[in-house]
Amino acid sequence: MKLFPYLNFKGDCEEALNFYKDALNGEILQMGRYGDSPVNTNDEYKNKIVHGRLKFGEALIMASDSTNAADGFNNNITLSVECETGDQLESVFTKMGEGGKVTMPLQDQFWGAKFGMLTDKFGVHWMFNCEKKN
Repeated sequence: MKLFPYLNFKGDCEEALNFYKDALNGEILQMGRYGDSPVNTNDEYKNKIVHGRLKFGEALIMASDSTNAADGFNNNITLSVECETGDQLESVFTKMGEGGKVTMPLQDQFWGAKFGMLTDKFGVHWMFNCEKKN
């Protein structure tokens, strides 16, 4: 089994997936639009994302633009990314923080890693960790 996060956006899913693609050095595998699907929606949503998939490393994020105005982010969910090198950690953390808010700057931790947290410009909470190599 595998577990993949599925993110719901309020109309900016395409922008978010492209942002994550660049920041995480990923690849967009799918960017399906409501207008190309059998889902019945209003004209405003024809070009919005009904289902998108982004792969980076061995991870996969799925996402869509929610047609339900009440949908939003659940603040008890945080996505955690494990980086392989310190340089990768610094680069990804900096890119993901653009337009967002760093809630814990990257710093050495007692468990033998460098770690930091942020909320990106789309309101998604992230943790970034890189184990120190001995």
